[in-house]
Amino acid sequence: MSLHDRLEEIPPSGIRRLFDLASRYRDVISLGIGEPDFDTPEHIKEYAKEALEKGITHYTPNSGLKELRDAISEKLRRENSIEADPEKEIIVTTGGNQAFLLIWASFLKAGDEVLIPSPHFMTYSATVRLAGGIPVEVPLTVENGFKLTGNDLRKRLTGRTRALMLNSPNNPTGAVMTEKEVRSAVELAEKHDLMVVSDEVYESLVYDGLRHVSPASITDPQRVITVNSLSKTYAMTGWRIGYATGPEDVISRMVKFQMYLSTCPTSFAQYAAARALTDPRSKLAAEKMRSEYSRRREYIYERLKCIPGFGVAKPSGSFYIFPFVGDDSALSEKLLLEARVATVPGSAFGSAGRGYLRLAYTVPIEKIREAMDRIDATIGST
Repeated sequence: MSLHDRLEEIPPSGIRRLFDLASRYRDVISLGIGEPDFDTPEHIKEYAKEALEKGITHYTPNSGLKELRDAISEKLRRENSIEADPEKEIIVTTGGNQAFLLIWASFLKAGDEVLIPSPHFMTYSATVRLAGGIPVEVPLTVENGFKLTGNDLRKRLTGRTRALMLNSPNNPTGAVMTEKEVRSAVELAEKHDLMVVSDEVYESLVYDGLRHVSPASITDPQRVITVNSLSKTYAMTGWRIGYATGPEDVISRMVKFQMYLSTCPTSFAQYAAARALTDPRSKLAAEKMRSEYSRRREYIYERLKCIPGFGVAKPSGSFYIFPFVGDDSALSEKLLLEARVATVPGSAFGSAGRGYLRLAYTVPIEKIREAMDRIDATIGST
């Protein structure tokens, strides 16, 4: 099957369809798109200006700027207990999204299956298909806190299963895997000789005294490919700086693909990213944002609990909340048309998301309050 044919098989993004519709109306409060409302910290912007002044406007190595790979290596060692050789085991990508296509293309063969806990970020299944693989959804339930169990995985293992996708904190549910749960998943992967791909872009957004655990820190790192980015932690979504670390043979093929796909991420953005990872002000800025998201989480959770017909669990991470509402597509459209509040139907995140809505608390709390008032009034009037 050609790449053209695979693209034809992938449905348009439910999120983008919603926001194309929302753009037609005035006074819409968007709780849909997963993008920080904070500006990039000033010192990081200053580093980008510094790069421009220094003339850092040319190609970088296909694997990324050397000083950024060094900074990533040190960050992984310090914060994630992952040892990664910056020369051979790290690649800088054009955002975290691009990394997934590079990863699957680097080791999947036609017909290989990838286990993807669902609800899930839609990029996972789309990029698996583009690479010639078959995404296999592993349904998660609110009763289990949207947590993965060994039984869930074993039911869907076949002789063609090649990899397991993990995402903690999770988009769209906000679930956070404990160390015991991560260990259980990677032990199953070891037993069945599966590669683990771990999306950790929300690692800085964990609440209630929990901590983020990287799979590569508790199993053979040659079995894990870790994906991360600066987009959510430092409010740098438009900068498009992500990275991946993993086995040398996989990373080398990813670098080869990147050479023909985009050559390299933007050079002066890479320079600023390297400085961001080493400047202590960045961590302070990230903690300030996390604290505010935590405050918003408490508020939106308490409000949603009181809306008739909504069933809601408090998320432990990310900046999403995922209430059960029944007919998610119909309600999402109703809220947009009547309440002028944009949300994302859970069915956009796989079959297991059907019946839920994803709401992002990435707007000021005053806007969240107004959105909740509008939703409450709209639901109460039906």
